[in-house]
Amino acid sequence: MNGYAVEVKNLVVRFGDFIAVNNVSFAVKPGEIFGFLGANGAGKTTTIRVLCGLLKPTDGEIKVAGLNPHDGLKPIKEKVGYMSQRFTLYNDLSVEENIAFAASLRKIPPSKIKDRVDELFKEVGFDLSPRVLVQDLSGGIKQRLALAVSMIHDPDILFLDEPTAGVSPAARVAFWNLIRSIAAKGKTIFVTTHYMDEAEQCGKISLMRNGEIIALNSPQELKSQAFPDPLYEIESPDAADRNWNKKLFNQKGIKNLEPHGSSWHFELDLKTNLTELSKEMNSQARQISPSLEDVFIRFIEAPHETK
Repeated sequence: MNGYAVEVKNLVVRFGDFIAVNNVSFAVKPGEIFGFLGANGAGKTTTIRVLCGLLKPTDGEIKVAGLNPHDGLKPIKEKVGYMSQRFTLYNDLSVEENIAFAASLRKIPPSKIKDRVDELFKEVGFDLSPRVLVQDLSGGIKQRLALAVSMIHDPDILFLDEPTAGVSPAARVAFWNLIRSIAAKGKTIFVTTHYMDEAEQCGKISLMRNGEIIALNSPQELKSQAFPDPLYEIESPDAADRNWNKKLFNQKGIKNLEPHGSSWHFELDLKTNLTELSKEMNSQARQISPSLEDVFIRFIEAPHETK
């Protein structure tokens, strides 16, 4: 394994004639937070199913916590935990009933459950009565509890599928503090998310499209890779003003023009003067640092060219 928690080489997954994952390779170190980004249908979920021991690969070499799925899927399942965006918890059951159910699926002896639950509750910051119904918990507390349930068997690797979808901004911040704390203890964490500010907190990010990894690096390196030239922003005085937008689109020297809310992001050729452009458009254009949203658009979505 060369010190990797997860190692994937030339992974291929086919369903009949359809290739869901095509020649994917990457490696993740223990304690690393690894981000999986891509549009729906990009191949993220299929890849995760393979890594969780739920699906055998068609081709390629996989090692998860030193285990190969071709040698059997059950040992891999014992090493990984999975927290789904949906159906992780049962709302009509109490907290302790949800935990007991999850523990029974993992065949954890009843004698060991209490100590493990006390340890997990302390780790995730759950201090409510275990008899409370899950439906009576806030979104943020539900997510913390779902994380605890996914860790009931003390896995080496956690897969979190959009773990903060639908919770408040404050709960998202608290949850990511928890993720970093768990990773610092040596757990390897895979995260899928549509929040680019969350993806910024990953040590490494994989961008998938049409079953292939099209970019793989740290957030900062991805920004440098996607934008070797300076990036600029200009605010539209009126987002509904089609004439202004058309005028901007037709400006000479502007490249890779992309909408961002009421603003536009773009690059310039060397002959274009930023001050003159601002004057021509009656709006101040300024140089900015690219965000992961800019990177995502650049790699995943087809850029709009001005020519």
